[in-house]
Amino acid sequence: MIARLLSAPLLLAVLAVAMGSGIDALVKATAPGAGVMVLVAWRFLFGAMIAGAVFLLQRRAWPPGEAVRFHIMRSLMQVASAILLFHALTQLALAETVLIGFTAALMVPFAAWIILGEAVSPRAFGLTVLGFAGAAFAVSAAPEGAVGAHRLLGIASVLASAMLYAIVLVLLRLRAVKEDATTIALFTNGVPALCLSPFLFGIAGPVNVNDLPVFMLLGAIGYAVWYLLTLAYARARAQLLAPLEYTALIWAALIGFVFFDEVPGWRVAVGAVLIVAACLGVAFENHFATRRETGQPVSDLPD
Repeated sequence: MIARLLSAPLLLAVLAVAMGSGIDALVKATAPGAGVMVLVAWRFLFGAMIAGAVFLLQRRAWPPGEAVRFHIMRSLMQVASAILLFHALTQLALAETVLIGFTAALMVPFAAWIILGEAVSPRAFGLTVLGFAGAAFAVSAAPEGAVGAHRLLGIASVLASAMLYAIVLVLLRLRAVKEDATTIALFTNGVPALCLSPFLFGIAGPVNVNDLPVFMLLGAIGYAVWYLLTLAYARARAQLLAPLEYTALIWAALIGFVFFDEVPGWRVAVGAVLIVAACLGVAFENHFATRRETGQPVSDLPD
């Protein structure tokens, strides 16, 4: 039964996306009390422990110094993106945060233009404008009870997170053809854990031991999402699986409604249609090509 499930890439991808939405919900529920920096530090520590164990069990060779420096730079951007995203989750509705986060796909061509010198086609530029128009429309009406300054800060945080994540994806393209996914996962979790280690030892105040099981769960689910996506993309074409990422909007809306009493308005629905349409248009031109070149998912989410 388990073997049959592991051979169904569509099911694996949907399960991974659903688990990623579960991470967002756990962060939204836990971060206000635990503190965003403390939560991120412990999440990456437990993720690093799992990634390190897998790295050792598979007996992977330690990468050369040039690769280590590259992964450290990329991982620092990744942890900054995670911190900004987790902060946004404490300020915005779950569905809104997920929706705006999808603009990362729209920023990839421009990040590739700056970093790799790749040309941005007029089509990609037009789709980007459409996608950001959708994002602006989605957040144009604040939900009842939302505080203006906090809401604006949350929107700015998730946009900054998306921008950094787009850069991380482009940087990953430079290395993923040379590095295996296990090594990438080790640095993705290990470098942030080391950088944030002061928060593990009370620099932001004592850690509530009751939160540790949640932090452990976040680390385990985060690694599981990466593992499931790797299995899925090894068994099916990227063009078939990548659109399933947008089912995160459905999961976020359902979880937000059930657990946080959040009801997305019609503007969010319209904005979602515009953003998803724009992202898919850009994806067929750029994002899927990256996945074909690397042979693995380029979406190691900071969940």
